[in-house]
Amino acid sequence: MSFVNLVSGGLDSTLIGVMAKEEGIEHFPLFIDYGQRAARKEWETCKLVHDALGLPVAMRMDLSGFGRVIASGLTSEELDIKNDAFTPGRNLMFLLMGSAYAYQQGSSSVAIGLLAEEFSLFPDQKPQFVAQAETAISAAIGRQIKVLTPLIEFSKTDVVKLAQAKGITGTYSCHTGNSEPCGRCIACLEFKFDEEK
Repeated sequence: MSFVNLVSGGLDSTLIGVMAKEEGIEHFPLFIDYGQRAARKEWETCKLVHDALGLPVAMRMDLSGFGRVIASGLTSEELDIKNDAFTPGRNLMFLLMGSAYAYQQGSSSVAIGLLAEEFSLFPDQKPQFVAQAETAISAAIGRQIKVLTPLIEFSKTDVVKLAQAKGITGTYSCHTGNSEPCGRCIACLEFKFDEEK
């Protein structure tokens, strides 16, 4: 078995890679530049963290035109980083591109770092979306591609604790792309929200 891991340089996708490495599962990291504000910082972090942890070198896919056309708080500085964060089609695009790459690599699965449904804000983060996306992608590709959600029962606190136990450091999870986390975007607020629950 092997799978494509959708990576961002963040904690969730890095943890998935480390768990796969520990279990001896071959995986192919794929970084997608969809025109997000944080693309450069995420990509640089991804390369550094994968190198430090002995993870496979990530493939970078340039789909930056998506973000130039589909404006959201994640792709445009003119929109609010938190209130306008929903980026329609983003996770479906991730899964489709990851599945196409899996097809090319002879893999049967693609992994995405979605957390427990209670922490899902958008329709493309929920289990029913994952099931429907898997069906549609398999029909489009003509071969079963399984969508893996290894962290779907985890809260952000669970992820942080497990990542710390595994010695994962140096990841980046802010949507602004600035050196210092903004503390206001959804990625930053995930940590705060979960701590307050």
